[in-house]
Amino acid sequence: MLNTGDIFNASILIVDDQQMNVQLLEQMLREEGYQHITTTTDPHAVCALHRDNRYDLILLDLVMPDKDGFQVMDELKELKTGSYLPILVITAKPDHKLRALQSGAKDFVSKPFDLVEVKTRIYNMIEVRLLYQALYDANKVLEQYNEMLSQTVLEKTAELRASEERFRRLTELSSDWYWEQDEEGNFTKVYGPALEMLEPPGQNAPVETREDQGVLWRETQKNVLQANLATRQPFLDLVYSRTKADGSQQYLMVSGEPKFDSTGRFTGYRGIGKDVTELMHRNAEPDAA
Repeated sequence: MLNTGDIFNASILIVDDQQMNVQLLEQMLREEGYQHITTTTDPHAVCALHRDNRYDLILLDLVMPDKDGFQVMDELKELKTGSYLPILVITAKPDHKLRALQSGAKDFVSKPFDLVEVKTRIYNMIEVRLLYQALYDANKVLEQYNEMLSQTVLEKTAELRASEERFRRLTELSSDWYWEQDEEGNFTKVYGPALEMLEPPGQNAPVETREDQGVLWRETQKNVLQANLATRQPFLDLVYSRTKADGSQQYLMVSGEPKFDSTGRFTGYRGIGKDVTELMHRNAEPDAA
């Protein structure tokens, strides 16, 4: 929020080829309380002065020999110091007013000076200039913050992808297969022989009830898995067995967990598994006498 001190601390440049006019305006501004005032009677010096100081207000006479105020405004616009050119023109010719505004001036005062009018226009214009600058600075800060945020998002996304890749590789190394399913039970990601291993335990898999026939999927095992799937619960180290073509028994161990999106909607399952036939056979062997 601007206050009177901000207005009177603004930097002002007075440009007029008549030294008397310069002195009159400078004296008026200093008596009003403005502290940072620069003056020049040389229109050729204006661009260099503004480039170095970025004035909050330029009081510019339009009628000057060699280079008039319109030419000065054209040069100032080429400096590209921002879209707001803080120029208050001084003119004694009414027909110059519209042309000055079209050339980039923000306001004008007429000669001979009405000091009350001049003071009011200067104060109002500086206030607008400082508010504009504050908004410009805030937008720059926001732009820089957004750039920083975008960079952070890119870095975090890269870190997440790297983490996911490490997890996937570790999963592949620690198990024989890895799998993911969508909410309909369709496989969306498969590493290793997951389809071959998991297809028999699916809902359409044949079920045998006599253990001595060598089962593809035992009823008790199927019930445990289906109960977990129905309630969308994780399952850990679930062991099931199946009969291979050569008649031998194969044991597989599978673990899985449900997936949910940010809204809590169920999106499927993912898990790992491995062949534990050798381990099961070893554990089943009687201890040596």
